Amino acid sequence: MMRKPTLFLTVGLPCTGKTTTARRIETEEKALRLTKDEWVKALHGHENPSSATDVIEGRLIQIGLRALELGNSVVIDFGLWSRDERSALRQAAADVGATVEMRYFELTPAEQRERVDRRQAEAPQTTWPMSDEELAEWAASFEIPTSGELDGTEPIDDPPAGFATWDKWRTHRWPPSVF
Repeated sequence: MMRKPTLFLTVGLPCTGKTTTARRIETEEKALRLTKDEWVKALHGHENPSSATDVIEGRLIQIGLRALELGNSVVIDFGLWSRDERSALRQAAADVGATVEMRYFELTPAEQRERVDRRQAEAPQTTWPMSDEELAEWAASFEIPTSGELDGTEPIDDPPAGFATWDKWRTHRWPPSVF
């Protein structure tokens, strides 16, 4: 009997260990790893334009959903800061017959700052500078997943008002182009 493909979601703020774990899952589960930062760096270098970032995430999600349809497990390595993002991807995985495993990563602000600084010093080509103000702002906007979200026992929410389906919301959140 063939095993259902799994969509692995890495959830957390910058420098909390998402990509390290995504690489481990990629190897252990023979999963396709889709790490947004690698694509943004390859296409935009020192810049990190939010409009292009959203499109890259959307394109990687499309690739990931197609891989799930073909029976391959996938690791989405973006951070997924909002519950709506996670709900949309949980629903998309269910729509193609895949299971979901969510991994949440958190650190104290001091540990995160230390990791940001270390990454900037040791591998600046893989990251962008991040100020204390940005880290605090991002932490304030981050929606911590519930235990039911993490273990899959909590039902997927309805899409936000104005969207008939999660698919419609996903297209709005992750536009198909920068134009």
